[in-house]
Amino acid sequence: MQSTNDIRRSFLDYFGAHDHAEVPSAPLVPHNDPTLMFVNAGMVPFKNVFTGLETAPAPRATSSQKCVRAGGKHNDLDNVGYTARHHTFFEMLGNFSFGDYFKEQAILHAWTLLTREWGLDPGRLMATVYHTDDEAFDLWRKISGLPEDRIIRIATSDNFWSMGDTGPCGPCSEVFYDHGDHIPGGPPGSPDEDGDRFIEIWNLVFMQFEQSADGERTSLPKPSIDTGMGLERIAAVMQGVHDNYDIDTFKALIAASESQTGVPAEGAERASHRIIADHLRSTSFLLADGVLPSNEGRGYVLRRIMRRAMRHAHLLGAKVPLMHRLVPQLVTEMGQAFPELQRGQALIEEVLEREETQFRRTLEKGLGLLDDATGNLGEGESLNGEVAFKLYDTYGFPYDLTEDALRARGIGVDREGFDAAMARQKEAARAAWKGSGDAASDTVWFDIAEREGSTEFTGYSATVGEGRVVALVRDGAEVDAAGEGESVQVVVNQTPFYGESGGQSGDSGTIGTPDGLRMTVTDTDKPLGRLHAHRATVEAGSIKVGDIVRLDVDAERRDRIRANHSATHLVHAALRNTLGDHVTQKGSLVAEERLRFDFSHPKPLTAEEIAAIEAEVNAEIRANEPVGTRLMSPDDAVAAGALALFGEKYGDEVRVLTMGRPGDAGRHYSVELCGGTHVLATGDIALFRIVSESAVSSGVRRIEALTGEAARQWLVDREEALKSAAATLKTAPDDVATRIAALVDERRSLEKELAEARKQLALSGGGCASGPAQENIGGVAFSGQVIEGLDPKELRPLLDEAKQRLGSGVAAICAVNDGKAAFAAAVTEDLIERFNAVDLVRAGVEALGGKGGGGRPDMAQGGGPDATQAAAALDAVRSALRETEAA
Repeated sequence: MQSTNDIRRSFLDYFGAHDHAEVPSAPLVPHNDPTLMFVNAGMVPFKNVFTGLETAPAPRATSSQKCVRAGGKHNDLDNVGYTARHHTFFEMLGNFSFGDYFKEQAILHAWTLLTREWGLDPGRLMATVYHTDDEAFDLWRKISGLPEDRIIRIATSDNFWSMGDTGPCGPCSEVFYDHGDHIPGGPPGSPDEDGDRFIEIWNLVFMQFEQSADGERTSLPKPSIDTGMGLERIAAVMQGVHDNYDIDTFKALIAASESQTGVPAEGAERASHRIIADHLRSTSFLLADGVLPSNEGRGYVLRRIMRRAMRHAHLLGAKVPLMHRLVPQLVTEMGQAFPELQRGQALIEEVLEREETQFRRTLEKGLGLLDDATGNLGEGESLNGEVAFKLYDTYGFPYDLTEDALRARGIGVDREGFDAAMARQKEAARAAWKGSGDAASDTVWFDIAEREGSTEFTGYSATVGEGRVVALVRDGAEVDAAGEGESVQVVVNQTPFYGESGGQSGDSGTIGTPDGLRMTVTDTDKPLGRLHAHRATVEAGSIKVGDIVRLDVDAERRDRIRANHSATHLVHAALRNTLGDHVTQKGSLVAEERLRFDFSHPKPLTAEEIAAIEAEVNAEIRANEPVGTRLMSPDDAVAAGALALFGEKYGDEVRVLTMGRPGDAGRHYSVELCGGTHVLATGDIALFRIVSESAVSSGVRRIEALTGEAARQWLVDREEALKSAAATLKTAPDDVATRIAALVDERRSLEKELAEARKQLALSGGGCASGPAQENIGGVAFSGQVIEGLDPKELRPLLDEAKQRLGSGVAAICAVNDGKAAFAAAVTEDLIERFNAVDLVRAGVEALGGKGGGGRPDMAQGGGPDATQAAAALDAVRSALRETEAA
């Protein structure tokens, strides 16, 4: 018996041998189709190739594509576990021709692989074609030799494929396998076609037309081929079983579930084991591709799948979380074909265990309340919708879980009542929002969020993506469209653009479409913390609500921002290591050109502390350790040693970032809660340099720093400045400090010599710029001088000398330096009763444009900003002497 892994490999090898390029499976989150929640068919990754937006990777390709159908139009969730072929996760084997071969070779490949390579009995195969596709009918008859009654013409859309209302389309041909007359059901097109006897195993799409908006179809210049074969279905055929859950992969997963629970997969428990096995695959692959459980969007669908499986683990009597213990078996079965399972195994196990632990608490409480509410209800009756909503709103018990729990008892749920209660709650929330004062101006964002839900951020792993425009906002109001030259805020359903939050700047970049729209995004905001609003100007073309647009983040700018953001985490750890555990973050700014980090600390950092912090951060950068991401509850994260970042709002789950080398206890250098974008490894930061340290407020300090190229350029600029200084000083750069120290000493010596010379000049009576050194005013001796360049500290000694020289009298000196003036006056002991030095100084200071002055009656000093009035200051003293004498 060929294993499922063997079948996958042989399919890819067959088409590889026929010149098809083997293309790895794309992630489950489609980045080229924002209308899809998950990749749900093998052709989705090639959609833009078929529409002409992208160049084909090769003329021919083959792949085994991961697919999930558990939300939106393609939702098989409720059937999973109860039928033979419904899955939330499955693999689609496919071969593709992009304008190369067409119908004849596609049919030949299909028949050759099925009957010659795999050895299927031709007598059990039949084909369908679109009822007008005579070409395909004739080719099947020629290539396979099937009788005409086993080539069935189908007139419905089952055998005509289209990408949408417009675009590429064409007839298709399906291959069916007959499992035998012991199974009920008839061939396709018959009244009994819904039975399980005849099972579709392969669909060949002949993409040959382009359909326009008016419904007209024109032939494509290069018709193409897109085929899809469910791996699980063909594995069932080749392993001789009718039920997909009996193939080797599922048997191994179900056996692991039986082993862990001690409950055989028989009777009523059979469906529970199947649901667990199927949902283990979809949840694990979604987690491996970056989807994390949440309350909206893809994360909500993931959580819904998880909880459905966990509910059935509970039904099997599992006393402790089960799902995470089955992951190793899944990795054993599928990890070789999909290495992302191996890489993500630790994360998958951790998230599943945490989610199941939390859900068990919800489940126990909810089931108890549900039993109380339905105790008097019988089969065929329904649970009141208000009660179902209370279980959901108050106790976190999802509606679909309530429905699932009651299904076995034949009790329904009043969906209309539930929806009405939900609508009333939303209306109450709206009323509360409108009554919140200034926030009323943001009602437009509330309306958008309520109508469209949150924007899904895809930028942790990508800088390019596609989105559907759900709203355009201009001047605080929604508009339907915007044209060239207009600036609007663009809201899409999913975006790789980071919205400004947590201190990190929003992304910039471009928005465009193939038909000519070109917009420049200057910033991205995050209204309500849920929406991403791209501030953009239309450079060419026009944009309208409903458009599918391509979003390109300025990747180089993003790299600089995330390097600075990651550096703040390392800085935080280095500060705590250097200064102590009292250090906590008080704010931050993460921009493309710099970072700013505010922290609690009572005093300035010393040069030695700054050097130690820099050295520690750069050591972690050089270690180039990968940056890890984990999803945890806030309480669990903090208990594990994670630091919460200032300004972040945390929900039920948080992203925990680990950076740097592990310590002795296994704890990484930095462990913090953060929702921002970060480098993949610390080495991506390249270089860290602190450029300033200052006070913000009492007990709060601020570091400003640079990373990467900005830090390198900063160092280069300072090296150039050093070289310039060395050239001026006529010395080598290494000797600049010594040369400057010598010059400073020389200057100090010269300044002392100059001060002494000025003092001697003043004492000798020279340097006077306003009249004689001594004069008589009303019988009182007066000495007044204006001295340029005199140190104000020398005023008092000079006045003491002047008093001694006068014997009896008044002296005043004005020292002029750099446009300002220092003024002092002195009165000899015998004249203090008549003249007060303080009053004389204040008169002089006023003339200099200043106020005040102080000292003793015999000696006082002050100053003013206008040195040009130095002579007027001396005149003011003279006038004061005359007035006092006259009085």
